[in-house]
Amino acid sequence: MRLLRTALLLTLSTIPLVYSHSIYAETRILASIKPVELLVRAIATENMNTSTLVPPGSSPHNYALTPSKRRALETADVIFWVGPDMETFLTRLLTGEEFGERSVALMQSETELSAPEEHTGDHRHDHHHDSEDDPHIWVDPDMALSMAETIRDTLASQDGADKAALDRNLEAFRAAVARKEAQIRKQLEPLKNVSLFAYHSALTRFAEHYNLNVAGVLTLNPDRSPGARHIAGVQNSLRQANHPCLLTEPQFNRQWWRSITEGLNVTFSTWDPLATDIEVTANGYVDFQQSIADAVLACLPENAEH
Repeated sequence: MRLLRTALLLTLSTIPLVYSHSIYAETRILASIKPVELLVRAIATENMNTSTLVPPGSSPHNYALTPSKRRALETADVIFWVGPDMETFLTRLLTGEEFGERSVALMQSETELSAPEEHTGDHRHDHHHDSEDDPHIWVDPDMALSMAETIRDTLASQDGADKAALDRNLEAFRAAVARKEAQIRKQLEPLKNVSLFAYHSALTRFAEHYNLNVAGVLTLNPDRSPGARHIAGVQNSLRQANHPCLLTEPQFNRQWWRSITEGLNVTFSTWDPLATDIEVTANGYVDFQQSIADAVLACLPENAEH
């Protein structure tokens, strides 16, 4: 009898543990790229685990999905990505039956994909460079706030989500972004007369937000070397520009940067649109914004590296 009573007590004692574990189990959130994870981490609560699909140093334009990354997709509760115009390698997976219900394309919060019937498969794989279509939306703090709101709404729908905490995190993020934006605007005021040249369109939204002058883009497609006519046009723009500065990116480290600008009075700076070296914290996105501003500030004549 004593043995039966002991066994019953042991059985009953395990029930609260199982129940507790089911409540406090971590929500697994997978972000396609590091900047998206920075936004998620700013909003997510402590019981939400975040990670990035595309590893540091790789480009989302041409990344090849590995078996381990495929498993990360399979085990994720929520998958955030920019959308078909950015992570083209994910389009088929994240719009299909297996992952479609768990994935959220953040660029939809801006474009709403207003006419999806007009977007054929081939067209969606083109890399757009008009401001309205440029998929590098995370470099613009206004767009980042819109993305954060979508992230909050998505996470609030998860089982056991602390909606009040998510709301507090979103409000704290809004305030932090506003403070940093005001600071950066003051920092970048001396750049009004500097002509910036970007490797590709990733810088455009940041520059437009802060009223910077992007006088030219080195390549229209980051996966291909620019043609001779385009290079000649960029070189001509560099010659005519006021304090031209070329902002390069570590993901596309091409030797012809130097050859194209040889003999021209051009300064250089490097910025990282994928935030490779930024720590994933609640303040990570704000730190990322400052890192872009610091790279642009290196273009000032007194700070410039030739």
